[in-house]
Amino acid sequence: MTTADTPHRAEGWTAAVRRRLDLGRLLPLGGPADGSWIAERAAAAFLRDAVAGAGAVLGTLRIAPAGPHGATEPVVPGPPSALPPGPLRIEADFAATARRPLPATADALRAGLLEAAERLGLAVDEVDLRVTGLLDEEPGRPAPEPAEAHPAEPEGAAAAAAAGVPGVAFHTRALGSPVHSGPGHVRVELATARGQRALDVARAVREAVAAAVEGRPAVAVLVTAVVAPDRG
Repeated sequence: MTTADTPHRAEGWTAAVRRRLDLGRLLPLGGPADGSWIAERAAAAFLRDAVAGAGAVLGTLRIAPAGPHGATEPVVPGPPSALPPGPLRIEADFAATARRPLPATADALRAGLLEAAERLGLAVDEVDLRVTGLLDEEPGRPAPEPAEAHPAEPEGAAAAAAAGVPGVAFHTRALGSPVHSGPGHVRVELATARGQRALDVARAVREAVAAAVEGRPAVAVLVTAVVAPDRG
């Protein structure tokens, strides 16, 4: 390696670390038998869009384990530092007008977040909301937050099989490669199309990839973005 190569390698490593941090927590989709995860950033963007126009403006929104108990081992190795399957909790701040009682606004917001989490396949047991401000006027519907995705062309049997599953928008490479193979297992990284339940798409991908790869390896799926159906 020459001296000139060093800055380029350092820049590549820094970009890779930044992409990983931008994903946030890697949250379990479904239960231990589902072998699927979704990036917190992707899930939070979907939840925000789902409750936009509910008469409140969300501030900070985090998704975390609901408590120290209830987590179980997944059936396949997950992505590095991924959370084990178990119940989740949504924590969010919001601002709203006083035109209707704040508890009623909070109840509507909580119901919307729970419904949106179910549409993804997140096992959310709790939603903790905190009022952080009052608005003078009803908020308008904000533009959807752009998905942070790093599209990659499918290469190999596993990637091609996953790409053919309905609901897969495209492959991504936030963790470095759209397909990671290890002894007896494969991990596939992708974006799902909005309007398709991410967990159902991930389950179908696992089946398709296992059938397409010699030896029927255990398959894990990481969803890093949920995008409009016509994107990509």
